[in-house]
Amino acid sequence: MTPTLLMALKMSVGVIILAIGMSSTLGDLTYLWRRPVLLLRSVLAMYVLVPLTALVMMKTMTLAPGVEIALLVFAVSAGAPLLPRKMMDIGDGGYTFSLVVTSTLLAIILVPAWLMLLGSQFGDPLDLRPGQVALVFAKTFFTPLAVGMLVSFFLPSFARVVANRLMMVAGLVLTLSAVALLVLNWNILLEARGPALLILALLIAAALAIGHWLGGPNEDDRTALAIACSTRHIGIAVLVATSVPGPRTAVLISAYIVTAAIVSIPYLWWRRSHSAKTASQQ
Repeated sequence: MTPTLLMALKMSVGVIILAIGMSSTLGDLTYLWRRPVLLLRSVLAMYVLVPLTALVMMKTMTLAPGVEIALLVFAVSAGAPLLPRKMMDIGDGGYTFSLVVTSTLLAIILVPAWLMLLGSQFGDPLDLRPGQVALVFAKTFFTPLAVGMLVSFFLPSFARVVANRLMMVAGLVLTLSAVALLVLNWNILLEARGPALLILALLIAAALAIGHWLGGPNEDDRTALAIACSTRHIGIAVLVATSVPGPRTAVLISAYIVTAAIVSIPYLWWRRSHSAKTASQQ
């Protein structure tokens, strides 16, 4: 059952990315590339400060082995394909889309590098090569993204109608699969105990703060980067989890999905309220 639920998680991400492609343009793709300072801040937040925060937590807290590996997986699995779904109704979408694509391209090199560096710190290096990451992204990110953009180009009216509906349905399947994985493996969460979920929540909250701080003067950019820092790439996380024997890490990934929603929803409510208030004053 666990492999089936993991497959449902990955397929849900693929459908969400298809919907992203259907609602994006080539102009959105280059948004971040034309703003090098914002690009640098984004990379620093997602690929340097969040993994270092997880490293400090792992070094200073007493954690179960499965929780340590899970934190390692979350910390390095940057690339935020779920970001546009969470960012509905905030900003113009250019920075969000460009950040998703750029962070995914960087992940091909940076995810294996961080796994090698951080894994060796705990005597359990995880061998994940750039070619493996590139293959995962080709199947789960770039292919559905390209198909979605082609649909948008040739059938723009259809794409506009369908994209949001696909995103909502896939998001629901993703959440239900994560919850089902937790329910079927509840004993693993009992073994990890409450502190494991608290530590996940602390890491997510710290990632939100890092992104918000480095997002720059544009309020929508700050919100997008905060959510990007707290949203990890499920495809890569599942790839790493399947290289670890047993379902423990996979279950903790599901715990992360649920915990991330609980922690980030209040932040998004606050940011939407702030954005609406700012717009009404202009």
